[in-house]
Amino acid sequence: MEGTVDGFRYGAVTPVAAYLMACLGGALGLRCIVRTLLDTQARKAGWLALGAASIGSGIWTMHFIAMIGFQVEETRIRYDASLTVLSLVVAILVVGIGVFTVGYRGASSATLAVAGVITGLGIAAMHYLGMAAIHLNGDFDYDPLVVTLSVLIAIVAATAALWAAVTIQGFLMSLGASLIMGVAVSGMHYTGMAAVSVHVHDAGGGTWAGDSPTSLLLPMLLGPVIFLVVAGVVVMFDPLLVLGDGDWSRGAPPRRADSTAPAEPPAREPGALFEAASVSARGAQEPRWTSSRERGR
Repeated sequence: MEGTVDGFRYGAVTPVAAYLMACLGGALGLRCIVRTLLDTQARKAGWLALGAASIGSGIWTMHFIAMIGFQVEETRIRYDASLTVLSLVVAILVVGIGVFTVGYRGASSATLAVAGVITGLGIAAMHYLGMAAIHLNGDFDYDPLVVTLSVLIAIVAATAALWAAVTIQGFLMSLGASLIMGVAVSGMHYTGMAAVSVHVHDAGGGTWAGDSPTSLLLPMLLGPVIFLVVAGVVVMFDPLLVLGDGDWSRGAPPRRADSTAPAEPPAREPGALFEAASVSARGAQEPRWTSSRERGR
């Protein structure tokens, strides 16, 4: 028989929390990538890796917070822990491919297209791999057209996120971009969930292994959430990322001259330096020559 699928078991709590986590991961990822644009020589690979991990963790956390509100009324739900962890690894790796590609090769149309497709397919793979981790007394069926639509949304969202990461540098603009990213990623998730229907087996269909959503997802979500908080602290206290909006596009802040240090004279051509020395010497001797002539008179 057909199962009764409900993706909003706790009302608006899970979709709002999921959206906020997607926005947080996107905002931190954008700030980390902007950091490599402000100072390209300082730990670029490290900042790109932190950005990829932030975006990937945000997307994964969004997915499984939303899945806490998923239920099929006629059967219990269990989760396979290994596939759940694997989906997190896939999310971070594929986002990392896109971020590093754009970070090192720039934001040309061809680069964005390739990186966006790879990252979007990876996000979709993370979603459906997370769905494969679900065990229940039944089978999932997917509407192919809606699945295709969800994958297209993931590709467009990934491409837009990568473009924003290397194009938008102002804090407020990046914040707006992260809010749009949250809408896109959450839209992809709930579009994918709209493709799901469940065919439930008979009550005596046997048992299945796995952990309940509360016993697995809540403790597992704690790690990525703590990581995002730590990443947020790193981003907030980085010197180049606390500048005003007017300084984003000028790269690293200019070095201030020390008021106690002696000012260096401006550089002169060798000929000009010789002439200045000659004029200075004549000027210094002129008073002594004049005074001696006056004494001779």
